[in-house]
Amino acid sequence: MNLKLISSSGLCSLFWCAALFGQSVTPAPHSNPQYSAQGTPVGSSQGGPVSYASVTQLNGLLSQLEATSKTTQADLTKLRIERWKTDASSKKQALGNVDSIQRNLQNALPEMLAQLRNAPEDLPATFKLYRNLDALYDVVGSVVESTGAFGSKDDFQALSNDLNSFEGTRKQLAERLETLAASKEQEIVRLRTDLKTAQAAIPAVPPKKTVVDDNEPPKKPVVKKKPAPKKPASTAPATTAPPAQTPPAQPKPQ
Repeated sequence: MNLKLISSSGLCSLFWCAALFGQSVTPAPHSNPQYSAQGTPVGSSQGGPVSYASVTQLNGLLSQLEATSKTTQADLTKLRIERWKTDASSKKQALGNVDSIQRNLQNALPEMLAQLRNAPEDLPATFKLYRNLDALYDVVGSVVESTGAFGSKDDFQALSNDLNSFEGTRKQLAERLETLAASKEQEIVRLRTDLKTAQAAIPAVPPKKTVVDDNEPPKKPVVKKKPAPKKPASTAPATTAPPAQTPPAQPKPQ
């Protein structure tokens, strides 16, 4: 990837963001969302408001890129590579490059544009679009070179104009990427400063001190007394009933 257009001040942030890229991007529900007065797209999950100037710049850049994409697709369909006066291997390679460009412009690129419209100042999404434009520029340039050698002059001129348009958009995106990276770095520095200020404002709690008197005799360990066993309840002796007294004998009558 060519990063000559980006100064070294934002390289650390850019490489850090490159690690966050996923393999698939979910497009936004609407390709042309409405923006609020502060520049924040309606329904956006972005944390803070986006400046009106930033949104205006992005909308112009994306509109220009969409127009170039449509023109390039139309110009590629006009090519008659099978009629080129060259060997079969060169024709096959040119056809493969054209097919790769068409698939990128019809599938990958629209998803990236939708993601940026949903989050105008998302640094990873901006960097991903730049990488895609960088790769597109190389492949389109190869097709333009082959067209100039074996195709018609009209096809060569049309594709050359498309290539120049891609290059202009890539330069604008590189400048925007550098600006966003610098802004993110400034935000990180500010947050670190605020954190240090907040930490300094917290009163320090003195540690608790434990005083040890060396002259005090050591305390004997407290021995716990074992509870006395409970005596079993005494049972009262059984009482015997007194013997029955016999009544005195009555004298017999004479």
